[in-house]
Amino acid sequence: MCNCERLGTKEQVEKFDSLLAENKGNRGNIMEVLQKTQGIFGFLPELSVKMISESLGMPESEIYGIITFYSQFTLTPKAKYNIDVCLGTACFVLGAQAVMDRILEKLGVEVGQMTSDGKWIVTSCRCLGCCGLAPAITINGEVYGKLKPEDVDKILDSYVD
Repeated sequence: MCNCERLGTKEQVEKFDSLLAENKGNRGNIMEVLQKTQGIFGFLPELSVKMISESLGMPESEIYGIITFYSQFTLTPKAKYNIDVCLGTACFVLGAQAVMDRILEKLGVEVGQMTSDGKWIVTSCRCLGCCGLAPAITINGEVYGKLKPEDVDKILDSYVD
């Protein structure tokens, strides 16, 4: 169907093409197609949504509605380690911005930007639900609290491959 390098590797594109061929015109398989597509690419690339729409005969808007409704789906690539920095009131007042600044400086990225090696991405949120640990971050769901900027290097350095 598609020999698009923009989607991924040759092997990924072949698996995706096969998936679309197996499900052509079968709107009832949309969840399975989305799950398998995300399994192939690690996320749902915009081009894949367009191709799924054409193959299954569904409007893109309907597919995006499904993708954005279910939290299991993502339209953005995920890094190996996802850092979420709480900038809610308690965390912010107790120094979360300085912690965030140190993380960004150490990784050499901006908020929402993935490191070039695909290892890290940094996002912010308004509350992690652990205000007693302020300021707090999570890395792949693991909570680190009562942080100071000088704690950042040791925490990030503990994530070795």
